[in-house]
Amino acid sequence: MLQRDIFEHAPQAQLLVAPFENKMLAANIKAQQLFLLGDVTNKTITVTSLFKDCLPELYTLSSAAMHHGWAWSENLFFSVPGDSVPLETSVSVIEKHENTLLIFSFSDSIDLFRLRHKSSADRHHHGGFFHWTRTETVFEEIERQNQLLLSAVGDGIYGVDENGCTTFINPAAEFMLGWNKNELVGRNIHDMIHHTHTDGSHYHPGDCPIYAAFHDGSVHSVDDEVFWTKSGQAIPVEYTSTPVTDNGSLIGAVVIFRDITERQKTERKLLNAMREVDSLKQRLELENAYLQEEIKADFNHHQIIGQSAAVQQMVNQIELVAPTNANVLITGESGTGKELIARAIHEASARKARPMIRVNCAAIPAELFESEFFGHIKGAFSGAISNRAGRFELADSGTIFLDEVAEIPLQLQGKLLRVLQEQQFERVGDSKTCSVDVRVIAATNQNLKLQVERGKFREDLFYRLNVFPIESPALKKRLDDLPMLTKHFIEKVCSRSNKSRPKVSLAQLEYLKAYHWPGNIRELENIIERQVILSNDNRLKFDFLSSVISKQSQDNVQPVIKPTNEIQKVKLDISSIELALKQACGRIYGENGAAAILGLKPTTLASRIKKYNIKMHLFRV
Repeated sequence: MLQRDIFEHAPQAQLLVAPFENKMLAANIKAQQLFLLGDVTNKTITVTSLFKDCLPELYTLSSAAMHHGWAWSENLFFSVPGDSVPLETSVSVIEKHENTLLIFSFSDSIDLFRLRHKSSADRHHHGGFFHWTRTETVFEEIERQNQLLLSAVGDGIYGVDENGCTTFINPAAEFMLGWNKNELVGRNIHDMIHHTHTDGSHYHPGDCPIYAAFHDGSVHSVDDEVFWTKSGQAIPVEYTSTPVTDNGSLIGAVVIFRDITERQKTERKLLNAMREVDSLKQRLELENAYLQEEIKADFNHHQIIGQSAAVQQMVNQIELVAPTNANVLITGESGTGKELIARAIHEASARKARPMIRVNCAAIPAELFESEFFGHIKGAFSGAISNRAGRFELADSGTIFLDEVAEIPLQLQGKLLRVLQEQQFERVGDSKTCSVDVRVIAATNQNLKLQVERGKFREDLFYRLNVFPIESPALKKRLDDLPMLTKHFIEKVCSRSNKSRPKVSLAQLEYLKAYHWPGNIRELENIIERQVILSNDNRLKFDFLSSVISKQSQDNVQPVIKPTNEIQKVKLDISSIELALKQACGRIYGENGAAAILGLKPTTLASRIKKYNIKMHLFRV
């Protein structure tokens, strides 16, 4: 009971604390008065709530006490409305039932200072001149130590009074600002170093956070303003303005600032690097999307199927032009495999490590051509919510394939010509010129020379594209490749659909050879795929083409010139029979024989063949 009374009525404010639980276990009368706690019975109060504005100092003091058994500090303070109370604090450790407790003892530093100062004054008053001299020396030593501390700090520090006039400034601040203390002390610091915003506009003192600190008593921190040096140069700074009080009255502020020029440079470099990473990421994502699209397209691993003379000539041209950087113009009917030729050129070139970017010019709306080709920046037009790289930018160091190039609008052809000539372009909405290294392969099923004559295609662009022309032969010009192509497409379709490979008889191949193939290889692949799906006896049939072949042959054998005499009639008759025999591969009989093609009885046709002495073996394959 006596111990409890001693604790309760101790002359110093005391708290009993459980440090690991952050709990205040007891507070004596002086502590309740100091910390405005009132009756703490049945209350759960955390220690950190009392010192929330100086937690680092609290943690340091507690750790030191637990390590040494006792510790002292004058760095703690307790905040009250409109002021803060600095404290001298001593801490002792109590080990109780294997629990570590701390007992804090507090004294108001200001009261202690007054008491000590009064005691010292009384003592020296009685001690004579020697003691007064000694006291003056002590204060001089304190001032000297304070100056040493201010000089050692790397950050700039200066003080201002309630009128904004400079009271002191440390050497670091002098060095950064170019002013010496004699030029600043006593003068309005805002007018000297903080008078103007970065953009050159006037900085009104009423808006200044430094002034605000000694008006509202709050700490103000800013990280994006500038101070002006004596030479008139703006330096970017971050600063904190802390109010200074005396007996509860605001008398000024202390400003700590730092030159953040190097930090901003580092941040800009990092930001630029992040932008480059984002740009590269976007480009790689777009390239990946294109590559995935190409994988789905399945171009037979870029192998050209065929051994006919037309195909061999085309392959030789590919081998000649592929190692160069020459622009190539591929012409030919639809469905002949022009893109396959472009891909073969790219894969045989030094650019094969980069993607070949395909652009179907016939599928792009006229108003989007420029953006699709060259990209755009954010806000360039309605719907442009972010920067976007164009196809030419994606094809940098690689190849761009312009399919259906005749469909490019005339107004855009000039910009395309510039890219071909100078390898430069601008994104839509951007004034910055981008440079690229792109090889152009173009393709069309139209006669570009005729388009030039009609004024629908620029002549200079035509010659830029047509550096090395390659014709993609129509299937009717390479019928020798039909067996090989048929086998290839059967294997491809069956592999994709997981079906067994059906067979094709020589007779069924004849139907394929007799057909005129307006859709070329694309039509051949589609027909084979359809027949593989319909096949149920492991054999493919193409005799359904006979009706189309018959109509085609009849159209082809219609006389252009009506015979005027018997000799012309005989010549025309012989020509028609030979053409029909050629279409029927030397066969007279059957649904697709020459007789059916001519609309004659087989016996009538055989009689005429004998009459005209037509050599049948010339038409048999």
